[in-house]
Amino acid sequence: MSIEWKGIFPAFTTKFTSADELDLPLFGKNLKVQLDAGIDGIILGGSLGEASVLSNTEKEKLTRFTVEQVAGKVPVVMNIAEGATRDAVQLAKDASKWGAKGLMLLPPMRYKSDERETVAYFKAVASSTDLPIMIYNNPVDYKIEVTLEIFDQLQEFANIQAVKESTRDVSNVTRMINRFGDRYKILCGVDTLAMEELVLGAVGWVGGLVCAFPAETVAVYRLVKAGKIEEALKIYRWFLPLLELDLHAKLVQYIKLAEQQAGLGSELVRAPRLALVGEERERILKVINTSIANRPALPEYLSL
Repeated sequence: MSIEWKGIFPAFTTKFTSADELDLPLFGKNLKVQLDAGIDGIILGGSLGEASVLSNTEKEKLTRFTVEQVAGKVPVVMNIAEGATRDAVQLAKDASKWGAKGLMLLPPMRYKSDERETVAYFKAVASSTDLPIMIYNNPVDYKIEVTLEIFDQLQEFANIQAVKESTRDVSNVTRMINRFGDRYKILCGVDTLAMEELVLGAVGWVGGLVCAFPAETVAVYRLVKAGKIEEALKIYRWFLPLLELDLHAKLVQYIKLAEQQAGLGSELVRAPRLALVGEERERILKVINTSIANRPALPEYLSL
């Protein structure tokens, strides 16, 4: 199996009903708008997708629904964020059965593994599947850095193909390219650094605010890659206050509220998360609603 790791890969939120069940109709509404905007792939069950509170039954239902709705237009990528290696291996096998075309793989959760353990974990999962894999490198939030030395040890696995670059150090894009060339496709995983990393050589963007603003996200990406930096920058400067909602422990609540205001979702989250209230909700609403009121006209970018 193969994936072209480039372009816009939204990290989808998981939609819930007021009864705390999966809201597949609302998820499907958002999915259609994303596809119409020109996204290049789909990531399910990530941090933004509230993976830690989804059952495997729900992950299966969500994956099978998405695969059916997408009908091969773009690849569906399943996130793996497990505590035990054997559970990660099993989920990789299940994802393939459910129709996923790729995996996004985090280091072990709930245990700060050292380099040897991290490498062994990644190798165990990669050996168990032929699905293409994107390693998620986010030492800020998950306390384990996937170093250049670790990537060097993973080169033998042809299905480890890409990295979601979330170190928050834009220089790491250049370090990866200098060390590995195009061996690993680099997708920016931090919304506020996306344009910068795309200019430096990242080939894609795993986005969060794209869930609420897909057209603007696709526009920035395509304009940058077409060399139309000034046009991209105008949109990006408008976008930045929204993109900063991605850099917070409550990114799920913030981005879901943005989806609701944009007409593409609801602010319902699953406990222990709670919906925003009071001054915090009003403050985030002001950022979102001000941005929506000043939404820029987009250039004709779809044909770029």
